[in-house]
Amino acid sequence: MRETASCHDAVTEAETSAHVALGANLPLAGGEPADTVAEAITALTALPARVVAASHVYATPCVPAGAGPDYANAVVRLATPLSARALMAELHALEGRYERQRSARWGARTLDLDLLDHGGAVAPDRSVWAFWAGLPAEEQRIRTPDRLILPHPRLQARAFVLVPLAEISPGWRHPVTGQTAAALRDALPEAERAAIRPLASPRALAKQGAAR
Repeated sequence: MRETASCHDAVTEAETSAHVALGANLPLAGGEPADTVAEAITALTALPARVVAASHVYATPCVPAGAGPDYANAVVRLATPLSARALMAELHALEGRYERQRSARWGARTLDLDLLDHGGAVAPDRSVWAFWAGLPAEEQRIRTPDRLILPHPRLQARAFVLVPLAEISPGWRHPVTGQTAAALRDALPEAERAAIRPLASPRALAKQGAAR
């Protein structure tokens, strides 16, 4: 598995390019959240998907502040024959294998997998996407979409997503705004970008785990 790559890696006619964000802020089976994220990247290879690129794992502040321990985050780019809904179902199943509990909105979790983009689709449509993208923060805490929204409606405002996304796919364009991942990252306040600190590559973390 390559840890970084350009946005132009070949995707076959039977595949769709997709980006998935990974995050964890609770220990699992004695391992640190960063270990869980690295293991989950490897676990994604068991899906009907190819991991084309994986970012470093980053230490990131919990959002919203005070909602729990800080996170380990990463982003991967997949090539998959699965539809967006089928891929999301596989991601939820993988979360379950890592003991993910959905007891509270934005609560602490052992593993969180978010589908950021699936082939540039805007789903279910632009008006629904705009509603969720523009929802005030206080409402985001208590309201959850009853369907899959693509692209992820808050990715353009989240440093912990944009920094790793721009690392592996700087030229990826937001299907609604048209801005590249690199441009979206660079538009964030410097303090937000500086708070996202690289820990290690997934390969390095895997080696560390094997040495324990």
